[in-house]
Amino acid sequence: VPRETLERIVGTIRRAPSAGFSQGQRLVVVAEPERRRAIAEAVEENYYVEQGFAPWISGAAALVVVCTREDDYHDRYRQPDKLQDGDEIAWPVPYWYADAGAAAMLIMLAAIDEGLAAGVFGIPAERMERMRELLELPGDVAIVEVITLGFPAEDAASDRLSSRGTRPRRDSR
Repeated sequence: VPRETLERIVGTIRRAPSAGFSQGQRLVVVAEPERRRAIAEAVEENYYVEQGFAPWISGAAALVVVCTREDDYHDRYRQPDKLQDGDEIAWPVPYWYADAGAAAMLIMLAAIDEGLAAGVFGIPAERMERMRELLELPGDVAIVEVITLGFPAEDAASDRLSSRGTRPRRDSR
């Protein structure tokens, strides 16, 4: 995937919502094959490959790691125009994660608009520290999810073996 295409895709988060315009999202784009393989190893991609799935993490053209920095939200909501009775709001939900999810969706939609395929995976808690090391993340930045980007291909194994193939869609209520 050309660098310009990746830049257009990740550039979409400039329009992503963020509570109070806190802008706490961070993206790490991993295009180097060695680092993609190290990430795939860290999240144990081989477990899925041995079950018949394609190596969709190590084989992706790029990975976009969606991160957030909670302190950006607290910093913003401690500013005078956001205080309520002189205090930061009581956060009803952690909007830093909600906003990171919105940014991730924008990235996936932009990738589709570019003719690419996109997938998403999370990092198990026990593997998070290894991922943080591989990405050289500062301690105050949290990984939310990882998006795989690449060229569309047939994915019969996922159609058959993944949750989308083994679980029915819920009835709309």
